[in-house]
Amino acid sequence: MEQNQQELYEYARRRVKQKKRVYFHFILFFVGSIFLFIINRWLKVYEEYDWYLWGITAWAFVFIMHFIKVFVTESFINKTWEREQIEKLVARQERRIGQLQQKLEKEGTLPPHSTAS
Repeated sequence: MEQNQQELYEYARRRVKQKKRVYFHFILFFVGSIFLFIINRWLKVYEEYDWYLWGITAWAFVFIMHFIKVFVTESFINKTWEREQIEKLVARQERRIGQLQQKLEKEGTLPPHSTAS
């Protein structure tokens, strides 16, 4: 398999795993919420308090953060975005190195057309 195809395959495999974990997290959240409700209301564990609502709310917040990370953040900050950012930074560094070389050549401290390591 070609290197580029291998990278695409690995990226796709990783995304499928991420999505699978979000779906599993949702099912776990749903079943866990029902379980918390049953413990509080039917088994009468601290029945005078509606503590299950706090548990479900906290868990929902964690699930929403997980969902946003996988479906929102990862959709636009992906492999292509990373590659573009790296290329921009490398180009900026190369420009800066070129400017410094020109400055040193003008000052006479660097011989013309030498390469910096």
